[in-house]
Amino acid sequence: MSNDENATLVITDIKAALAAADEEAAAKPACFLVVGGDLNGTIFDLLPGETIVGRNPDCTIPLDFQGISRQHFKVEVDNNDNAVVSDLGSSNGTYLNNQKIDTASSLNKGDMVKIGSIALKFLPKGDTERLTYDKLHEEANTDGLTKCYNKMYFNGKLDLEVKKSKVTGNPLSLVIFDLDHFKHLNDNYGHDAGDYVLKELAQLLRDNGIRKGDVFARYGGEEFVVLLPKTNLKQAFEISERLRKLIENFQFVYDNKRLPVTASIGVADYRQGVNTGTDLFKRADSAVYKSKEGGRNQVNFYRA
Repeated sequence: MSNDENATLVITDIKAALAAADEEAAAKPACFLVVGGDLNGTIFDLLPGETIVGRNPDCTIPLDFQGISRQHFKVEVDNNDNAVVSDLGSSNGTYLNNQKIDTASSLNKGDMVKIGSIALKFLPKGDTERLTYDKLHEEANTDGLTKCYNKMYFNGKLDLEVKKSKVTGNPLSLVIFDLDHFKHLNDNYGHDAGDYVLKELAQLLRDNGIRKGDVFARYGGEEFVVLLPKTNLKQAFEISERLRKLIENFQFVYDNKRLPVTASIGVADYRQGVNTGTDLFKRADSAVYKSKEGGRNQVNFYRA
């Protein structure tokens, strides 16, 4: 193949990659990218309609940091994807490109909105720049084997959702499940078989059991968690029983062998006595032990 032909192929590949990136980006809404600080690189989508940013946990984008008011500013995105930012009477002001704003102001690509110590870079709908940050965010917050969220991400969401329930009074439930006798499975069939089960189970639940808005994470080893916003204890128990049956009845086949896979599940909800995410986790965890003590492959909920 000649140098000219090689060059043509390279150019064709580059064009195809750029077209694919444009297509992927086109499906992405406008967003804020956090620049600097503990949340550096975090992406917050700005969907059509009104987005409230502030310290309150029930804000669309909750930022519990010094210098930020309970409801600090809002962004309105219209049907033509135009975005406008307005201060909401905050104590310390909202700054757009280092200028304090007193009236509604349009946002353009690369504009910086600063509140307290937080700087937010605006990226419009369809901007390819966010694809890089999406990838970095995914790598930082997901478990490499199962592609579920990881423990660190989950703990942050758990604390936030408990705070939200305190403010709004909305129900919140937590499901924890351990795979039964997983060490024996690894010992008898090998660690590759164990990894297969973890990956297959995660995909099974994503496809059949996890709703949009739920937070599904691998907490560690063979332990998984599902956080269920706006879901009461009865609903969470029913969801957990459905997940249990799904796992029990699914055929996990590795190296032509059917692997025995079941789960012991515990459920708890936000109510009196739950002040932190840790409190809720401990309650659900104690319910898991009830399931184990009761013979495994069952669901129990926390009882005080």
